[in-house]
Amino acid sequence: MSRKALVVLLLVALMSLLAACGGGGGGEAGGPIKVGAIFDLSGPTSDVGTPYAEGIRGYVEWLNANGGIDGREIELVWEDYAYEVPRAEQLYTQFVQEGVVAFQGWGTGDTEALRGKIAEDKLPFMSASYSHVLGDPNEAPYNFLVGTSYSHQFFIVLDWIKEDWASKGNADAPKVAFMHHPSPFGLSPWEQGGKEYAASIGIEAEAYEMPRGAPDFTAELSRIKDSGAKYVVFQTVSTPAALAIKNARGLGMDDVTFICLNWCSDEILVSQAGDAAEGVIGSFPFTPPTVDVPGLKDPADFLASKGESLEAKGVHYGQGWWTMAIMTEGIRKVVADGKEVTGENIKAALETLSNYDTGGVTVPITFTSDDHRGSKGMRLFIVRNGRWEQLTDFLTVK
Repeated sequence: MSRKALVVLLLVALMSLLAACGGGGGGEAGGPIKVGAIFDLSGPTSDVGTPYAEGIRGYVEWLNANGGIDGREIELVWEDYAYEVPRAEQLYTQFVQEGVVAFQGWGTGDTEALRGKIAEDKLPFMSASYSHVLGDPNEAPYNFLVGTSYSHQFFIVLDWIKEDWASKGNADAPKVAFMHHPSPFGLSPWEQGGKEYAASIGIEAEAYEMPRGAPDFTAELSRIKDSGAKYVVFQTVSTPAALAIKNARGLGMDDVTFICLNWCSDEILVSQAGDAAEGVIGSFPFTPPTVDVPGLKDPADFLASKGESLEAKGVHYGQGWWTMAIMTEGIRKVVADGKEVTGENIKAALETLSNYDTGGVTVPITFTSDDHRGSKGMRLFIVRNGRWEQLTDFLTVK
């Protein structure tokens, strides 16, 4: 054999060895536990994506500074994917090749696009998408929802609307306009049971798309005003919702109740909408920092140690923090049981989580092998004097 051929064979053997080592490196006994993550830090949902990402990264930093998981650190490998599905798919593949054993995602479009690959790779995946189908193990066996699904949020809001309408002495059916982001995220609660649920409880509901990048939503709101709808439910992020609410006030829609599902129920909406936000109602699966609950003490103390505040970061910081914390509970159980940290073992551990107490941040979280929708409740808050105030206790799906 020639020297050149021998060198080539040696290089091929070395590359094969390195590839084999890299695939399982994320959970090797005693070493760091590698978790992948993609965030929207520069795309169309970066207004809410940035504090959420900071919450995940903050939790990992706090955990590692406090001994990790039985002495093992979490190594979080992450990138900004700017809400672009092809970029999400590329980064997911890259991080899997680097040996991650679990994954933190973001959007509905990319999470749904990846769910087949996630199942094939057997990697537990938690994202900021609460699309109802992602909590069904028959459809997405390795996806887990920490937040209340968009469909369940919408069902709870519709129940509240029906009761509120009747409490005002109305005998007819309430009319609801569903204004949504132009994406799978926006349509998720409408198409995954919401439209049918509204009809089943006697509510007239119609969907209105909010065009991406629109300078205002006057045209859509004028149609809603003409329809006679007295409730508008938003399934979008804070910036377009704030713009729409200001537009509505300009159209004199002061007799309409505006309700945000979770991704526009935040401090960003109040800041951007200003006085127009007064009276807006929000769906809060995660407790905002304006409410003193034990589960927000650690993130608040962590930020204070850096000269920052949880109230300034907002509700999405705690949301990211606790999503990572719950994933970590699954990993912690695997380590405590003396098992290898693999995706399959983490999934099995998460499916034993029962009535897990988040210190009042959410309803208790439960996953089973038949149901990966961990939370089925939320509170409603209302904006009063420029702050979110609690309107209800935890409401659950009927």
